[in-house]
Amino acid sequence: MSLLKVTDLKVSYGGIDALRGISFDVEEGEIVTLIGANGAGKSTTLRAISGLVKTSGGSIFYDGRDITSLGTQRIVSDGIALVPEGRRVFDNLTVKENLSIGAYLRKDKAEIAEDMEHVFTLFPRLKEREWQLAGTLSGGEQQMLAVGRAMMTRPRILMMDEPSLGLAPLVVKEIFNIIKMLNETGMTILLIEQNANAALRCAHKAYVLETGRITMSGTGVELMQDPRVKDAYLGTK
Repeated sequence: MSLLKVTDLKVSYGGIDALRGISFDVEEGEIVTLIGANGAGKSTTLRAISGLVKTSGGSIFYDGRDITSLGTQRIVSDGIALVPEGRRVFDNLTVKENLSIGAYLRKDKAEIAEDMEHVFTLFPRLKEREWQLAGTLSGGEQQMLAVGRAMMTRPRILMMDEPSLGLAPLVVKEIFNIIKMLNETGMTILLIEQNANAALRCAHKAYVLETGRITMSGTGVELMQDPRVKDAYLGTK
């Protein structure tokens, strides 16, 4: 049984079909990526799974349960966390305060403290900047903070929306190393990324999304070798 199963999912905005019946699944322990151009429906997919936008058709199953109509707080509590596009850290709060906000639905204070130390172990730079305002961090550090904040919810699935956006190439490499490291610890990851080359290199499974429809699927390696993907998304023939 898939940990996450999306079937015939549809989303419309003011009469415009953003998603036109997409289906895909994510197995536990996988990195799954959706690639595609701007406006293809990638972010809408994550927002629909998170309960942030209303679906107009189809279903979303998580761990065998239908979560299509659940609210965002319930979805987060059940174990699905979103690292949003643009990081969206709270600039005027410290690193530690931002991480604490990630645990706002939890009451287990001792475990929250343990999880924060775990985040600091994964991201030593955040520990060094524990009392620094998030708005003064570099772009890469803010992305680490956004990931750490999501991890404070204790997710089983970590969804990431354009984690490399606006970052320098060396920082992008570091972010993808972090993604692989998290996956090696057992974290299931659903990744939305315009850097198709980096995304496909780390993905176990990949889907191409075009104007609200899935047009291709396969392993990351298979899609990297597909001439259509090479031409459209990798800049090679």
